[in-house]
Amino acid sequence: MARQLATLGGGCFWCLEAVFQQLKGVESVTSGYCGGARENPTYNQVCGGDTGHAEVIQIAFDDEVISFENLLRVFFHIHDPTTLNR
Repeated sequence: MARQLATLGGGCFWCLEAVFQQLKGVESVTSGYCGGARENPTYNQVCGGDTGHAEVIQIAFDDEVISFENLLRVFFHIHDPTTLNR
């Protein structure tokens, strides 16, 4: 097994988490925040829009079962990066 990590941001982390948890080869999905100016922000602070953070997920996956490329295919199928604040 070749365990890899991928971190993706695409709006609501709960929505992304639900999709990626269902994929064969994904071992775990952890929600969190990336970027921003405040250390250890709360969910409400991040959603308030004044911390500069983005909601992200970190995916632990077996790249012998699912490739990073296939994870990105799923991501861009469910996420439109041209949509503001998503």
